[in-house]
Amino acid sequence: MRIGLIGTGRIGSFHAAALARHPDAGSLLLADAEPGRAARLADRLGATAAPSVDQVFTWGVDALVVACATEGHADLVVRAVRGGLPVFCEKPLAPDLARTLAVLREAAAVGGLLQVGFMRRFDAGYRTARELVRSGALGRLHTVRTMTADQAPPPAAYLAASGGLYRDCLVHDFDMARWVTGREVTEVYATGSDAGPAAFRESGDIDTAAAVLTLDDGTLVTSTGTRCNGAGYDVRMELAGELDQVSCGLDDRTPIASTEPHGPPPASKPWTGFLERFGPAYEAELAAFVRLVRGEGDNPCDGREALAAFRVAEACELSRRERRPVRLEELPDL
Repeated sequence: MRIGLIGTGRIGSFHAAALARHPDAGSLLLADAEPGRAARLADRLGATAAPSVDQVFTWGVDALVVACATEGHADLVVRAVRGGLPVFCEKPLAPDLARTLAVLREAAAVGGLLQVGFMRRFDAGYRTARELVRSGALGRLHTVRTMTADQAPPPAAYLAASGGLYRDCLVHDFDMARWVTGREVTEVYATGSDAGPAAFRESGDIDTAAAVLTLDDGTLVTSTGTRCNGAGYDVRMELAGELDQVSCGLDDRTPIASTEPHGPPPASKPWTGFLERFGPAYEAELAAFVRLVRGEGDNPCDGREALAAFRVAEACELSRRERRPVRLEELPDL
């Protein structure tokens, strides 16, 4: 199997290394808007670098991984599915809802195989939480709390093209709210603050966010996020039911200290970023894509699943701007 990978920045380089280690992935053809960057990574991994993105398609590959900047995702996915290539695309499929819907309609029209990157579905803690909820071990679920906190803000140039805190960051929490509980979000109410670094105000983004989601069975979900959590990278989910409650993301590296006299000590080596925290999950989702291409497994996160999380993020952004509750039925769908 020959896999093409477009985008050799931070996440693309990580994916390329994971594929290079995979025994069934075969050879890699790498491309980037900066050809020199792809060439340097190819030298390190023993892969082949294409002189341009076009060559990935003309030289021929069996599948494609899209890991470039967000604005390039939609066109590359459409080009791939039209050519009959299975595609793994990092979230999001497009910067906005209209283009996301257009990509999914195109993929559906040609029967394209598309997996979208929501790596938390492959994290051991989240998978265990899902099993406990689905088994009834927690009883009737009444409250879910999620949080995603980055240790430091991304570069200003990234913020301008990221789509905003809800679409770029908390969309993972929204995906987990659905995937773990098995329920759909019906309404959101969201707010945010841009009181941090000036780059957020200049890009029209927020550095801290909070949202209340109502699920279709009445369960309430609170989701908070920030780009300015100096203690470290903190991603957690708490699920409380009538019988029991559990937390995932709480371990000896969680960057939080207790003020109780007999509380646990502060983490000696707190998590610093998403690649460190979710490294095994990223590897597992690429392994799932290889199996999918080989016809050996089901799609763990197809376009419709990705769309559902993105619609929640879009609803939160609308709620923040208009300062009102937003029902999901207000937003376009397939």
